Amino acid sequence: MGLSVIDATHRSQLQDFERTILAKQAQIESWFRAQWRQHRPPFYGSVDIRNSGYKLASIDMNLFPGGFNNLNSHFLPLASVAALDAVERACAEAHSVLIIPENHTRNKFYLQNVYALTSIVRHAGMQVRIGTINPEITVTTVLETANGDHITLEPVLREGNRLRLADGFNPCLILLNNDLSGGVPELLKGLEQNLLPPLKAGWTTRRKSTHFHAYNQVAAEFAQLVDIDEWTINPYFEVCSELDFSTHEGENRLAETVDRLLQRIEHKYKQLGINDKPFVIVKADAGTYGMGVMTVHSADEIRGLNRKKRNKMAKVKEGLEVTEVIVQEGIYTYETLHEAVAEPVVYMMDRFVIGGFYRVHEDRGPDENLNAVGMQFIPLQQNIASMNMDLLNEEAQTKRAFEQWENLGMPDTENIKQVYDCESIRLYVYGVLARLSLLAAAIELENMPD
Repeated sequence: MGLSVIDATHRSQLQDFERTILAKQAQIESWFRAQWRQHRPPFYGSVDIRNSGYKLASIDMNLFPGGFNNLNSHFLPLASVAALDAVERACAEAHSVLIIPENHTRNKFYLQNVYALTSIVRHAGMQVRIGTINPEITVTTVLETANGDHITLEPVLREGNRLRLADGFNPCLILLNNDLSGGVPELLKGLEQNLLPPLKAGWTTRRKSTHFHAYNQVAAEFAQLVDIDEWTINPYFEVCSELDFSTHEGENRLAETVDRLLQRIEHKYKQLGINDKPFVIVKADAGTYGMGVMTVHSADEIRGLNRKKRNKMAKVKEGLEVTEVIVQEGIYTYETLHEAVAEPVVYMMDRFVIGGFYRVHEDRGPDENLNAVGMQFIPLQQNIASMNMDLLNEEAQTKRAFEQWENLGMPDTENIKQVYDCESIRLYVYGVLARLSLLAAAIELENMPD
């Protein structure tokens, strides 16, 4: 599968942007290296990107990514190199990792994600086990994944300020793949082991608006570096709180916020000669899985929400009530795959891009949320290395990647180098945008109280 298709009108605008980024590649990579010396990146993350040609921006940053199974498996060695770097940064003498997944056990695609994540960390040279904090699982349980693989879940025990398994497995690092939407269990509090991402990164405390406040800082500095209009990579947003969708409480304030943001977008469109109709995305300020999200074209739509839409917005994952939303500038996605609307999702570990996929939805339009029932995932097959020049520019890291390919019986290193030399500009640009969000997440976490 190649890159997505974008129509001729928007392609020319996109190519102008891509040329600008490519021309400043050396400055960009130098800037990122300087940023990572100042800010510790999250262990991992995934970023949703929307591409309208005239605007190419990240719209969401997930610190507990759940789609590792959708990545191109051919890039497992590159992902493992990044995982090793992330583990060693957290615990220099690390040799064992305990992964704690979400509590749900019936979603076989999520279980496939856990299997893929475990494989990545294991190929980094770590001893890996999967622990569970699900109170319904009291004995070692083997579950089948979507592809017919199997994972073994073992109940987690606490001994003092450390987590272990029944046979004495006492890991150096606890890796959460659980976004804590339902709250932080006492079992995980006050541990002396390294726990990543930190508890404060969970949706119990984290807010999307906090991330985008940090992103404002990053986007402004980057725009100045490459001499572009910051708006082309940064969606406007506002926050509206003290809402109750079930009782209409705060409805007028939300409508006013929507109207204000739509006017701001319309003004920018007129300034740039853009003929599209402005829209916004209203979504829960805390939460994931595409829940609590709606597309809005006018304030009247907020005042006229029917019961079904209000119920949809009232609660998200784990039954968490929505009392605060982020109203974010909507970005049209003019990319398509097989004539279906598509958006790229980029995955990272530590400061490295390790892969990505297109989220594709045949029944959704270019102004709609694609993270919904009926979506499909198509792995990026192109040169992932071109999204991650920082990793490739470090000779030792590249050598380790080649060695791991050989150890896993992959193609010889000369063939790999030829692939690495075949640059894909679009994917490189995606990687730049994703790393901007990753940097914003690093700053976001630094500023959050422990």
